[in-house]
Amino acid sequence: MRAVIFDLDGTLADTSGDLIAAANACFSGLGLGDLLDPVADAGTALRGGRAMLRLGFSRVDGYGEADVDAQYQALLGHYAGAIDRYTVMYPGAMNAVAALKSAGFAVAICTNKPEGLAETLTQSLGVRNAFGALVGADTMANAKPDPEPFFEAVRRAGGDPKRALLVGDSMTDERTARAAGVPSVSVSFSPDAASRAEMAPDEWLHDFAEMVEIAERLLPKRIAGPICLTRRAKTP
Repeated sequence: MRAVIFDLDGTLADTSGDLIAAANACFSGLGLGDLLDPVADAGTALRGGRAMLRLGFSRVDGYGEADVDAQYQALLGHYAGAIDRYTVMYPGAMNAVAALKSAGFAVAICTNKPEGLAETLTQSLGVRNAFGALVGADTMANAKPDPEPFFEAVRRAGGDPKRALLVGDSMTDERTARAAGVPSVSVSFSPDAASRAEMAPDEWLHDFAEMVEIAERLLPKRIAGPICLTRRAKTP
């Protein structure tokens, strides 16, 4: 069965607001106040907890990588306690998932969010049951861009790893797809504009209404000969 695997943060859902709030809770606990802005720093939030901590600590004197390590577990705790206050699914995301399933695709999530947090969030948002599998950063020995979490998500969803693609929002997702030897699709609406400027996926997804058409084109039902994936120009 053909399979479409989605990243979570910045791809299916905008989780940046809750991530920023968790990081700011760490900074406030140290008496530093809110060092991150939920709008201006949204792109950094989608690169992970350590990226947020590094950015915040870079704005004050006397803090470094040791403080990032020391605060990381606290950040996860703050996030787990308020995981869905600001998070929203991107418009059309779940309609696209339903349409893919109707078209015969297996659908799953492969995220670099810890599996437990990803399960909690998707359950809270009421979308977990729409996906055949969920693989997190700690499900396997290694996280993305290692291709094994992607392959595991495909297998758990009942798909064929040779007939699958990855939809994401970052260079990590693009590198994962390249390492797996599968097509890479990147959303153009994530707030992480800096990452988008570096990317050159096989397809850009500008609207979830395009998802089925893109999947059918990159993963045709019948292969008459070798498929040549044309890498698209960088996003405008």
